[in-house]
Amino acid sequence: MAETKTKPEAPPPRRQRSVATALIALALLAVIAAAKIAAPFLIPVVVGMLASYSLKPLVAFLERLHIHRAIGSAVVLALVGGLIAGGVFLLRDDATAALAELPNAARKIRIAAHDSVRQKETPMGHVRAAAAELNRAAAEAASGGAAILAPAPPASTELQQWFNEQSSKALGVVAEIAVAGLLAYFLLAAGDTFRRKLVRAAGPTLAARRITVEILDEIDAQVQRYLVTLLIINTLIGLATWAILLASGVAHSALWGVVAAVVHIVPYVGSAITIVATGFAAFVQFEDIGRALMVALAVGVAATVIGMGINAWMLGRAFRMNSVAVLVALLFFGWLWGGWGLLVGVPLLAIVKTTIDRIPSLERFTTLIAADERAASGNG
Repeated sequence: MAETKTKPEAPPPRRQRSVATALIALALLAVIAAAKIAAPFLIPVVVGMLASYSLKPLVAFLERLHIHRAIGSAVVLALVGGLIAGGVFLLRDDATAALAELPNAARKIRIAAHDSVRQKETPMGHVRAAAAELNRAAAEAASGGAAILAPAPPASTELQQWFNEQSSKALGVVAEIAVAGLLAYFLLAAGDTFRRKLVRAAGPTLAARRITVEILDEIDAQVQRYLVTLLIINTLIGLATWAILLASGVAHSALWGVVAAVVHIVPYVGSAITIVATGFAAFVQFEDIGRALMVALAVGVAATVIGMGINAWMLGRAFRMNSVAVLVALLFFGWLWGGWGLLVGVPLLAIVKTTIDRIPSLERFTTLIAADERAASGNG
């Protein structure tokens, strides 16, 4: 009996490929919308998972000393919390003094703004006067020529409303950190339980499980490498800010150094906050705009050299990702989850790159993220 030859499978028609592409795009948009809506749930989960990755080596070290993982996880988290509380305690006097100076600082800013408004002969004064006249003319034309009375000032200024909103957001951030810490504890205490479940869920074949193990190992290494890099960079920025402010004679330089190190956890935005805050502190203390600008410029140069130069070099060596992909990821996650998105954007991008590096069907997307062709091949 003659053997029947099977015909090679024909490629799908163009119409089917277009439908499949459209469905993938719609599914991706649905995932993004769900991530935006579910931000209050997803943010603590992601932050807790990343925190567990960063603290995992310490828990493993205690486990090698025959300390149970549940106890070791609690000890490590308590140690981290104690270090933060200890730092706050050591800087409490500087923080109290800085807060006590806020009314005087606000008064100086108000006087400076009032003097600036009174200078009508400056170009900006002419522009403001012209804008006021145009607004008044437009309002009179809309009301049929009737004179427009200035509205009564609101009972609560926009600045006060902004402070109230930030206070409520701060409470929400504290709650998210607490939930993330609790999740990190359970993940650390569970050890490799979820890892083994993910490997079993990858499929019955040995190849699928091997790829899953490689992805999980690489994610561990990538996240820990990023957090170590972040710790080194932020420490250098804090020390540089402290040295610059100390040499410039700015009060509470140690406090501002710690603030610079903490806020620089958020890429780009942290540097901008540091520059504005230190310039503001210098102006309030010296009442000299030129000197304040010099202090802000020096802090900005240090933040740029360390935060963008050394940081980009270290991240490039650690992750082999190009700067454009990193910036786009930060913009996307910043839009998606705000400040938390800026914080977790880079490690999430590293996780995505690690995953597509190990899946053959997604290899063509590696070149969009990799730093160069050698890195994109995965053999560099």
